[in-house]
Amino acid sequence: MKSLLASRISSLRLFSTSAPRTLKNKVPEYQKLFQEDNGLPVHLKGGTMDAMMYRGTMILSVFGVGLTLFVLFQAASPKKNK
Repeated sequence: MKSLLASRISSLRLFSTSAPRTLKNKVPEYQKLFQEDNGLPVHLKGGTMDAMMYRGTMILSVFGVGLTLFVLFQAASPKKNK
């Protein structure tokens, strides 16, 4: 009976949901990076990729606002009869 109980416990340990920790915790490194006082806004402190994503978002936003204003102007202006 003891051997059956022991095999049950060992099989439960094999199918455990917790995996061994293989990843390094990078949070302290990011905290140092983002809390550093270097005059940059926090959304640009991540480097080149952050700057590219910021600029791309701004370009898409300006394009979207311009397109919205154009469509609203078109809808508000009277149509010409031929």
